Amino acid sequence: MKSTPFTPIHESLNAKMAEFAGFNMPISYGSIQDEHHNVRKNVGVFDVSHMGEFIVRGPKALEFIQHFSSNDVRKLYPGKVQYSCILNANGGIVDDMLVYHLPDGTYMLVVNASNIDKDWAYISQFVPKEGLELINISDKTALLAVQGPNAAAVLQPLTDLNLTDMPYYTCQKGIFADAEKVLISSTGYTGAGGFEVYFYDKYAQQIWDSIMKSGEKYGIQPAGLAARDTLRLEKGFCLYGNDITDETTPIEAGLGWITKLKKGDFVAKELLTKQKQQGVSRKLRGLEILGKGIARHGYPIVDSEGNKIGEVTSGTKSPSLGKAIAMGYLEVYQAALGNEVFIQIRKKTVAAKVVKLPFL
Repeated sequence: MKSTPFTPIHESLNAKMAEFAGFNMPISYGSIQDEHHNVRKNVGVFDVSHMGEFIVRGPKALEFIQHFSSNDVRKLYPGKVQYSCILNANGGIVDDMLVYHLPDGTYMLVVNASNIDKDWAYISQFVPKEGLELINISDKTALLAVQGPNAAAVLQPLTDLNLTDMPYYTCQKGIFADAEKVLISSTGYTGAGGFEVYFYDKYAQQIWDSIMKSGEKYGIQPAGLAARDTLRLEKGFCLYGNDITDETTPIEAGLGWITKLKKGDFVAKELLTKQKQQGVSRKLRGLEILGKGIARHGYPIVDSEGNKIGEVTSGTKSPSLGKAIAMGYLEVYQAALGNEVFIQIRKKTVAAKVVKLPFL
């Protein structure tokens, strides 16, 4: 397993560690519910240094990303961030990603840890012979997500950058906690507000200590991947490998809003346009569990007669709502909001209602 620059810190805090995407990562430091609630109501810190970062620069950078990205990269300006998907020829999602138009005019793609090598190999086939430089900076980049309503109050004293008034999905670069060339973006995977802070791994201890000290009066706490999962699921954010895969299209996954069919030619445009016009056979939906039990990834979804009509992709008990929630793909004729379906949870069949995302 790979480690992040913060692994010794996690171990010193007696975090529960486990393998995730090939990395030794903190799952929790104590109560998952406490970590979850602290992020929703206050501020928490996640080590997400396992994520991948690719720099794209050169005169053909925009054209290159535009070819395999579902979103319209032309809409970005320096300092703006965009959520998008990397598409394959069948319209499937190779990965979901953030596209940064950095303040210096270059681009950065942020991809999932489990897909770093796959994504690199896939997009490399589109690199032109000249006019583009593609650099993998994942191994030397550390990343902390400082999330929650008090995130700006914690981070602002550590920098001259104006974080308090930063619009959502923008980024700035400057000095932070006496470290140089730190990139701060108003993004996150929790739906609780906050920032993601990118920096050279040599600054890891320095920046961690500065953030934790600044956050003492706010009751800042580290949070693990378990709370990150419950937080993102409450907001209906897709998890790669569960809710979206190489076999699911953005249209099926409810990501039509990041699939810009009029942007010009791009991978799988014809197929996705057809899906948009003619409809799809299945849709990703939110599910509120009406009985006892927690639906997990892979559990079958059936109709009242016991016929399989879908499958759960993610599920948990929501700490904020106090009830079990899930996401899953349903045959389109069963996907209407308010429709009652049934989930096979171990040996029981439990009722569930199709609900609008997000849950919270």
